Amino acid sequence: MNTALSWIKAYVPDLEVSDQEYTDAMTLSGTKVEGFERLDKNLEKIVVGQITKIEQHPDADKLIVCQVDIGDSFIQIVTGAPNVKEGDKVPVVLEGGKVAGGHDGGPLPEEGIKIKKGKLRGIESYGMMCSIEELGSSREMYPDAPESGIYILPADTKVGVDAVEVLGLRDTVFEYEITSNRVDCYSVIGIAREAAATFDKKFVPPVVTETGNSEDIHDYLNVTVENDTLCPRYCARMVKNIKLAPSPEWMQRRLAASGIRPINNLVDITNYVMEEYGQPMHAYDYDLIAGHEIIVKCAKDGDVFQTLDGQERKLDSTVLMINDGEKEVGIAGIMGGENSKITDDVKTMVFEAACFDGTNIRLSAKKVGLRTDASGKFEKGLDPNNAEEAINRACQLVELLGAGEVVGGMIDIYPVKREERRIPFDAAKVNKLLGTDIPESDMLGYFKKLELGFDAEKQEVIVPTFRQDLERPADIAEEVARFYGYDNIPTTLPSGEATTGGLSYKLRVEQVAREIAEFSGFSQSMTYSFESPKAFDRLMLPADSTLRQTVNILNPLGEDFSVMRTTPLNGMLTSLSTNYNRRNKNVRLYELANVYLPKQLPLTELPDERMQFILGFYGDGDFFTMKGVVEEFFEKVGMKKKPHYDPEAGKVFLHPGRQASIVYDGVTLGYLGEIHPDVADNYKIGEKTYIAVLDMPNILPFATFDRKYEGIAKYPAVTRDISMVVPKDVLVGQIEGVIEQRGGKILESYQLFDIYEGAQILAGFKSVAYSITFRAKDRTLEDKEVNTVMEKILHGLKELNIELRA
Repeated sequence: MNTALSWIKAYVPDLEVSDQEYTDAMTLSGTKVEGFERLDKNLEKIVVGQITKIEQHPDADKLIVCQVDIGDSFIQIVTGAPNVKEGDKVPVVLEGGKVAGGHDGGPLPEEGIKIKKGKLRGIESYGMMCSIEELGSSREMYPDAPESGIYILPADTKVGVDAVEVLGLRDTVFEYEITSNRVDCYSVIGIAREAAATFDKKFVPPVVTETGNSEDIHDYLNVTVENDTLCPRYCARMVKNIKLAPSPEWMQRRLAASGIRPINNLVDITNYVMEEYGQPMHAYDYDLIAGHEIIVKCAKDGDVFQTLDGQERKLDSTVLMINDGEKEVGIAGIMGGENSKITDDVKTMVFEAACFDGTNIRLSAKKVGLRTDASGKFEKGLDPNNAEEAINRACQLVELLGAGEVVGGMIDIYPVKREERRIPFDAAKVNKLLGTDIPESDMLGYFKKLELGFDAEKQEVIVPTFRQDLERPADIAEEVARFYGYDNIPTTLPSGEATTGGLSYKLRVEQVAREIAEFSGFSQSMTYSFESPKAFDRLMLPADSTLRQTVNILNPLGEDFSVMRTTPLNGMLTSLSTNYNRRNKNVRLYELANVYLPKQLPLTELPDERMQFILGFYGDGDFFTMKGVVEEFFEKVGMKKKPHYDPEAGKVFLHPGRQASIVYDGVTLGYLGEIHPDVADNYKIGEKTYIAVLDMPNILPFATFDRKYEGIAKYPAVTRDISMVVPKDVLVGQIEGVIEQRGGKILESYQLFDIYEGAQILAGFKSVAYSITFRAKDRTLEDKEVNTVMEKILHGLKELNIELRA
């Protein structure tokens, strides 16, 4: 997208900035300027001169000697230009001035060409008359310039004034990189609106006045849209008594600066409106439209259509076409046809301004092998509400340029009007998102400059249809950010659990799990989340086990990787087996492994993805070694109570007498135990193997990193040791539960220090000894207090058929 700064200033009249200031500010506010080029680059000391006398050069047949009035004096210039005559007004570069290049129109030198006085075949020359190429321009921008020769200025041009200004070259052309979501900025009006908001200037768009005679277009033309999905809006107006002529200089200059070659007033008007409003238009010769009707419908498979460029295009049933009563006359949104083009003989024409489906236009352009400026705009998805304003602007220009008589009325096929979008607005949330403290009044000021409305009662921003990129509150926050100034937004750390330099609560718990495992001699392992269904057989899971209900992979690498795991056991036991069979001793491994538990089968929603903390080892250690690691982990994550171990875990893959579920506050957190010998054989592990599996989502609610400091004890502790004869079916955990329950506030700790079974103990019993410590924080305990508590503990133990050992 290219625009001349002068065209922007036409709609932002108070805009006074340097080219670099404009580039920097527009880029920072979101309208990226790729670069700019000054049209008057290397043009210095160039004025309007008038040739007062021409004489033949005495020594050169192809040279003439001109006396030129430059306003405040006369100078002599020798030239070989064949097209000048006395009285002509021409651009003259004075001695010491510069021109952009040579008359041959070749590449312009970077520094330009400096003009010095000199002699041509013995006759002194004090300057140079310029062709349009020497002024750094071309005949595309100045169609009236001769192919070779000096550029002749209008007869009413004042002598001695700045010729560069007269030619409109005191201007800058800016090139923009517009993102596809900002289709409104593919127009001069869109860019001007952004410039006005960026520099806080008044935006003055063109005022479109009512046009048309007393006639009604419906008496001349009928329009039918058969596919309103691909053509949501179609507008048509008519102009009769056409008078083709060159466009005025201001229109030609603006089009040329945008890279469009001026042709004639009618063609230029359609191109001008396309650049000004971003709405492509097309004109048809009314007399060539059969039946004086237009039908918008798709082509037929195999159709061939000749476009304006003379090429035949193959069509299919997905390509939308503009048809008359008998034939196809244009490929919608791409290019018109040779059979209805505007010629010099045109008397009456039809203006078309429509809105087509962007995706269909893009695909159609690819199919027919033709991409145009119009299709490039349509494929981005234009605003259908823009079509009416654009076609009325074109008719206004027709009347302004005297190009014809506009017929009254407009045909407008618009079955479903696109309405404005409303987005909830909360200034506090915008500031929180941006890390700013911008007053709400300032935000509303930005919205007003961008022509966004605001409903104060509902606290909603009203988004006009031309801003199709604004869909959600985050988009509104971006609008605030870019006009507040990205460079004004302070540097802040992200808010939330995970800030720079820290971990979220969940990750902190997982980090503790790793640390405890590694401090206890475990090495981290990593296994695949997908595995073979045969793993369940190796684990001896029953056929109706819920663990066999898996998420199946649609295109697995093979059966061994065909299901998502529901337990981390197979991966851990496979890793331990590999180490055992490679003769590694005393192997300890851990993994934080995700399992995938379907909520129902077949799947209707994502499965429950749960992280499991699994520990496994063989070699030195036993069941209680694993139990100690688990309790160390619980302690480090702030779980103050001791867990309860239920021996009735019911895990078929664990030894029936050496397994337990881990229960905390009534919630099962996992299990631990020795691997069943048959399962160990299935994995070819020849030693006793122990595992523990903890469900991390169940642990998180009980974990805490809050720590309360307690000072060093000021008063002495009292320790009592008890040795008990305990029935074998009574668990140590039950004994400890009694001690905790009846120990009261003065109970500080307890420690199991002996378990014995032998000849001195009755059959069916075991000897268990504990050391119990008591301490008060505010006084020295007396024996009487301790004895009272001990009696309560012993009474509770008797209820479990436990007796003190003699």
